[in-house]
This record gives sequence, structure tokens and C-alpha cells, in this order.
Amino acid sequence: MKNEQLPALDLKVKQPPVLFGKTQALIAKLADRLGGPLVTYWNGPRGSVCSNDVIALHHVLAKLGRHSVLYLFLKSDGGSGQTSLRIVNLLRQHCDRLVALMPLECASAATMVALGADGIQMGPTAYLTAVDTSLNHPLSPVDRDNDRVSVSLNELQRVIRLWREQEGEHPENAYKSLFQYVHPLVIGAVDRAESLSIMLCRELLAYHVTDAEKAEAIATALNGKYPSHSYPILLDEAVKMGLKAERMPLEVNAMLLQLNSFYSEMGQKATTDFDETHAHSNEILNIWESTGAQVYYQQDKDWFYRAEERRWITLNDNSGWRRIERVVKRIVRSELHVA
Repeated sequence: MKNEQLPALDLKVKQPPVLFGKTQALIAKLADRLGGPLVTYWNGPRGSVCSNDVIALHHVLAKLGRHSVLYLFLKSDGGSGQTSLRIVNLLRQHCDRLVALMPLECASAATMVALGADGIQMGPTAYLTAVDTSLNHPLSPVDRDNDRVSVSLNELQRVIRLWREQEGEHPENAYKSLFQYVHPLVIGAVDRAESLSIMLCRELLAYHVTDAEKAEAIATALNGKYPSHSYPILLDEAVKMGLKAERMPLEVNAMLLQLNSFYSEMGQKATTDFDETHAHSNEILNIWESTGAQVYYQQDKDWFYRAEERRWITLNDNSGWRRIERVVKRIVRSELHVA
């Protein structure tokens, strides 16, 4: 392990900025313009919707209290669908009506969060996506970097369909050949996960959609209609699908884009390269914020490239959730410990 220790170099480790003052001022302006409190949720390029987000959100909502209407700014590439259900459940315990605000991408699991809102407002560059399931399983195939890849049920079904369409007079068992590349337990797990995804969509829509057939149609469309998981569902398509979506006021959209630029500055890539095999990362990945409180997840760990395994491993991992609160006239910083 000696060669996996960081080299002793006199190199300043990069730290991302934390713009609490700027984001708080803009959130106050947005709340005034919207006529109700605003909660923000932002993921960086390497961040995702994860189970610990629920604890972070609970801390933010505890400071905010309960309101008749709550606005939620969403910017995320997705993550855990089951966490989406927990997030919506927690949000709706603090309001009578929930409105999702989307100036940019709101993909996959973030689309699921939007399904639980009574109303959706979309800016000119906003989009939802399909929520069809892909799964990163311990038995999944590996890529060229020796990392496990996600397997999509839709992709597997398309492979099987193409195989059967092109089979000759002596057809072989398509699954027998496929098992050479994808473990059968992975295929079973992905099939089960798709059933879970449809169920999650129905549960989220049930918060405000009383027509069971309509909820089923929306859930089925999001899980199976689109040819790509990242297919952008724009405003007109969302309305046609049956979602309560509308255009966001331009003034609100402009302020949310400004807020996104502050978060993007906070979430900039903060990697310090010591040499070709040693690095350190301090990147901010997830941010929750509302009036008086900001909670964010920050990576803080060393990276070492193990050439014989063709992969990066981590050392000295001090990553975790940090929080900033305004207490009377003081700004208090601390760690938020999540088991």
C-alpha cells in the first residue's frame, strides 16, 4: 500500500466556493415573487437523487415550517426512484399544495419527484424524461474501465426481439446466448425493478390524481413509450401526456437560471491532480436550500489509480453533508451526520 499514499507535493488543494449569501438573497426575492416559500434541490454532474437526500431535506424543512403552498426548484439528472417517493412524502407533510419549478433538466428520478407535485411550471429549456428502469447490479457486466454498467430492461427486450425477428430455420434460445454477457440474476432483477418503477409512478400521482386509469396511463407511458431513457419530454408533450404542466413566467425562469449559475459555481469540478495516479476531490454534488438554511454534500477524498485493476480507488474519504444556517444575525457552519 506504500505506493498508494499521496506524494508529498507543495500543491494547494482546490476548494469550491460556498455562496450562501448570494443564494439566500435570490431565494428571498423568488419567494416574494412567487407568493410562497421556495425549496431548492440541485445536483451537479456527478450528483444524484440518493437516500441521504431525505435527511438533508428534513433539516431544511424543519427550519421552514408548514405552509399552504410550497414551491420546489428541481435540477437533477436522476438517481433513486424510491428516494423520490420519500422526498415527495416529506415535502407534502409541510404543505397543502406543492408546485415544481423546472428551468432546466429534470430527469429520471427527478421526473418522478415532479409527478408528485400538484402543478409543474417549465421554462423554455426545461424537460422531463422517461423513467424506464436501468439497474447497476453487483453481477452487471463491466466496461473498459472495469466499472459495473447499468443494464436496462428495455435494451434487453429489444435485443431479444431483434434476435427473434432475424432467427432462421433453426432458432436458438436467445436467452442462452445472452447469458454469456448478462448474468440471469441481473435480468431478473431489472424486470422486477421495472414493476417497481411503474408502482412508484402510480403512488406519486395518487397524491393529486384521483382518476386511477389516468394515473396508470401516465405511469405506463413514462416507463415504456419512449425509445430512449434520456428522451426530452418538453412542455407540450407533458401536457398531452396528462400532466398538469404550464409555462413558467419569464421573470421567475430568469431568476432560477441565475440561482442555477450560483449552484453551478459551487458545484464546479474541484479536483487537484498531484500526478498521473494521485488526485484529491472536493466537489459539491447535491444541494438543498431554503430560507435560513443550506445543506450540501461535498466529496473530500483522495483518489489513486490502481493500474493492474484499471480503476480508481479512494483513500482518506472524509466526504459528507455540510450545513449552513442563519441563527439570529450569525452564520453557523457545521457537519450534518447521516448514518
